[in-house]
Amino acid sequence: MLRKRKLRGKSLKTLLRITIILIVFIASFYLFMGEENDPINEDIQVKIQKETIEMDIMSLIGESEQSILSIYGKPDRIDPSYYDYEWWIYNKDLDHYIQIGIFNEKVVTIYVIGKNVDISPFYIGQPVQELFSKMSPKPTISIDYKGNSFQFELSEQDLNTRPLFEMNGNYLQVYIDQFTGKVSSIRLLDKEALIKQRPYELIYRGQLISSKPISDKEKRQVEEGQEKQIFDITNIIRKRHGLNPLNWHDQTSKVAYDHSKDMKENEYFSHVSPTNGTLANRLEEGGILFTVAGENIAAQYVDGIEAVEGWLNSKGHRKTLLQKDYTHLGIGVFDKYYTQNFIALWEQAS
Repeated sequence: MLRKRKLRGKSLKTLLRITIILIVFIASFYLFMGEENDPINEDIQVKIQKETIEMDIMSLIGESEQSILSIYGKPDRIDPSYYDYEWWIYNKDLDHYIQIGIFNEKVVTIYVIGKNVDISPFYIGQPVQELFSKMSPKPTISIDYKGNSFQFELSEQDLNTRPLFEMNGNYLQVYIDQFTGKVSSIRLLDKEALIKQRPYELIYRGQLISSKPISDKEKRQVEEGQEKQIFDITNIIRKRHGLNPLNWHDQTSKVAYDHSKDMKENEYFSHVSPTNGTLANRLEEGGILFTVAGENIAAQYVDGIEAVEGWLNSKGHRKTLLQKDYTHLGIGVFDKYYTQNFIALWEQAS
């Protein structure tokens, strides 16, 4: 009898354990799977998926374009570049703004400025002291690629505003806002993309790897893409500083484009054109009624991204970029000459 009672007691305990396991399993199933049409659980699943995706963004270099499509979906826009890759632009939510460079169906570069994009172990707005406590910038970066040797030399200004780090065989540019001492944006590149762009002084031995030549039509497409990128990035930075976003203005963009082209073709760099006069003269000639206007110009930056980050670190240009009274923005890019024309339309003042 004693042995039988022991067996019964053991059977009851076993049955109880099985019942508990089944209850936990069923509860877990409904907790994580939810009802098929339950929008709350769908939102949770999307959020979990999105967070998982963003945690992996630092390792996306080398991934296929099909992987990017499966993760992010179709880009909101595709812009060509001077450096063989195409920029896939995701800009519907400026707080999650990213640009992904695709070449030969592979990711070769990524640009992130959206504050809510997870770029662990870094983050947008990270204090530079915290960044440099984890990674020390070096004035010289050496790269061996396809039997050739490349050495990038970073100036003191480069080290303070856009240091370069090697990360698992790829490279990380960190754009730093000197006025706040915080990370403004980051750019990841593989070896070939970095060598083609040559954003720093370069010494090399062997064959210099360059981008393929492009036609005038393709060049204009690159310029138009950069104009739109500059527009988005400018509004992201303004939002970061609590300012109103600006509206795109076609007429002002034409004035800006004409000034960039004029500077290039007539070999000068100034806010005052020898033939077309001041910004006010050019806007009035373009038939634009405004109450206040400002201008930023830049030349020979590798692309619009670097032009904006350069303006951000220049006191006068920064003041223009962050002027609260402007309502509209026109941007013109011509052959690595960049012009931003900020205005407040006359009708907005009434």
